[in-house]
Amino acid sequence: MQPTPLHAGHDREIESLAEFDEVVSEHGSLTRFRVQSVDLMDRTDALLSVDTSGAVFLGCPMDPRAAARVRATGALVFPPIPGLPFDPYRGLLHSADELFASLDAGYEATPDARTYTWFQQTKAGGDVFASMLRSIHDDAVSDALDELLVGTRVVGVMGGHAMARGTQAYEGAALLGRELARSGIMVATGGGPGAMEAANLGAYAAPFDDAMLPEALRLLAGAPSFNPSITDWARAAFTVRERWPAGGPSVGIPTWFYGHEPPNPFAAHIAKYFANATREDGLLARSNAGVVFLPGAAGTVQEIFDNATPNYYESRGEPTPMVLVDRAHWTERHPTWPLLQSLARERSMESRIALVDRIEDAPEALKRLGG
Repeated sequence: MQPTPLHAGHDREIESLAEFDEVVSEHGSLTRFRVQSVDLMDRTDALLSVDTSGAVFLGCPMDPRAAARVRATGALVFPPIPGLPFDPYRGLLHSADELFASLDAGYEATPDARTYTWFQQTKAGGDVFASMLRSIHDDAVSDALDELLVGTRVVGVMGGHAMARGTQAYEGAALLGRELARSGIMVATGGGPGAMEAANLGAYAAPFDDAMLPEALRLLAGAPSFNPSITDWARAAFTVRERWPAGGPSVGIPTWFYGHEPPNPFAAHIAKYFANATREDGLLARSNAGVVFLPGAAGTVQEIFDNATPNYYESRGEPTPMVLVDRAHWTERHPTWPLLQSLARERSMESRIALVDRIEDAPEALKRLGG
């Protein structure tokens, strides 16, 4: 993500060296700015000369002389935490390249896998320091996600991780993601495999000609699932990305709570959380142009009613569209639709829900519902 230009009303957060240099050049002061995870080892002269009173430095490496000086002026300095496989103070969202670094040595060597291992080792120990680091990280991710999506129309695409590459259902989810992205919508998913990956892949394919997606689907079908090998599954995705670099943007919002599910590499912006409840609510709350629910099991059923509740009470304002895909799935296999209908009856949300048979019908249903 490119640095955000500073302007009146800027939130006074500095998240890159370019922003740091811009503030120092234009303002000659860092007073009351918050500097997030920016390596300042080469900015010692600036830190020794500008006013830093009231500033906060979060995880910024700096020369000991600079650290002593900014503390003496009244700044708060939260130093980097050694040995962590993640950055709790991050100013920007994760990327697939970051999370899957060292994939050549196997998925177990990647920052994503090592962070999950750290989470497993610390979550049950009652260590207030570890829980504080998780909370700081998740709050920083939420802040970065809000900054990314300002003024953006977002449609959430929900569905299960079991949808395999190479299937008609996976292709349909990818076509949905591509159509939404081409219409100017930011696609947001739970960021994992299956239906989530397919929708992110479709958004990634949006800038290319129509021949790209079928070929990408063919390449991915060689590793249909992240079981038994996450490494092979991820490598297939990076093969597609290398053949067609610089695809279209979308958002993935996964969680280390479900550590057995890796994030998919097709989301340009990955907001990965430790706290699944924060992740679930945040994903649905940011889907301001509606949500499409593809066939899924318990997790997707939970998401339907997590989204229905604020629509029912209008606690987030006017209800947003909800489109459920696959009549048999949502009326027979997991009969969620009748309950959703009964909740919506004679309320504002009644005109904002729809059940369609085919995934191809979802974009038109969104438009009809006002999304």
